[in-house]
Amino acid sequence: MNSNKFLEWIGVITAISYSLIVALNVGLEFLGFALLFLSAIMIGFWSLRLKHNGILFLQIFYALAGLIGMYRWFG
Repeated sequence: MNSNKFLEWIGVITAISYSLIVALNVGLEFLGFALLFLSAIMIGFWSLRLKHNGILFLQIFYALAGLIGMYRWFG
């Protein structure tokens, strides 16, 4: 598997995991937001490499949301 596919699919899998963890409300919100952050980083690098600037811009905000979520749940 090439590195672009790896970034794309790890980003997708972590985003799906984040969504399920938060939607199921099982008390693992911090982990969910950490997965959101990881997903945004992976998909962000993927979009940067392939010059998908709109997706990159979106991932910057998802990464910020992940950081804010981790801060608010941890603190």
